Amino acid sequence: MGAGGMWVRTAHTALSGVLTLGLFLHRTGEAEPSQRPEAERGAVLQPTLFVALLGCSVLLYFKVSLMDPGFVRAEEEKSEEQRTMIPQVSSSVKMRRCGYCMVKQPMRAKHCQLCQHCVRRYDHHCPWIENCVGEKNHPLFIVYLSVQLIVLLWGGHVAWSGLYFKQSWEWLWHNIFLLVSFLLIVVFTIVVLLLLISHLYLISCNTTTWEFMSYHRISYLRHSELENPFDQGVIRNLWRFFCSSWCLLQDGSFPP
Repeated sequence: MGAGGMWVRTAHTALSGVLTLGLFLHRTGEAEPSQRPEAERGAVLQPTLFVALLGCSVLLYFKVSLMDPGFVRAEEEKSEEQRTMIPQVSSSVKMRRCGYCMVKQPMRAKHCQLCQHCVRRYDHHCPWIENCVGEKNHPLFIVYLSVQLIVLLWGGHVAWSGLYFKQSWEWLWHNIFLLVSFLLIVVFTIVVLLLLISHLYLISCNTTTWEFMSYHRISYLRHSELENPFDQGVIRNLWRFFCSSWCLLQDGSFPP
């Protein structure tokens, strides 16, 4: 793990912890007498559930960022051509040898300059996780984004519910942390939501971010008889994406 990746992951974990502690330790005002029994019952349960969900999010983050995204290995070259044959793609499109790591690239693979590896079903290199998103970790990346979105929405609700607006400098001074936290959470929520929506759309079309952005520069797409030779319908695309490991065990080949 490089120094850059270590700092990014440390910053992510520290920010999550600081925001969580601040939200739940900040005084949010006293409950009305009629509301105190409900407040007491939720005083332990809600923070416990939130911390558990946050812990799950952090574990998913480290799993996605540290796992092999689908690096192409030199010893796997012999079986690559059979794995990547697709009828809708012209037979004139041949596997090319990467000019950087000198392995034969299977279809939909791309060399990442930052990771210094060719990655199967390359989607993009994510600076947030300091790792590529590819064949092996893309489904888990979607799960991570979904859990992270729930955590952010919950945290935003906690921050907003603790704000009691008053026009005074004293109020602003005592609530500055909640205000800053709420604004940060709003920004992160928008980013995560847009990422999740865009990825789910591309997955439903069985295409990747790299293919979507660089369609006219990719040989196997330029020579294809169809606009998207990998598209098998929304339901099948989603099924094969999220159940890729099961498909691999069943037919012995990587899902296209």
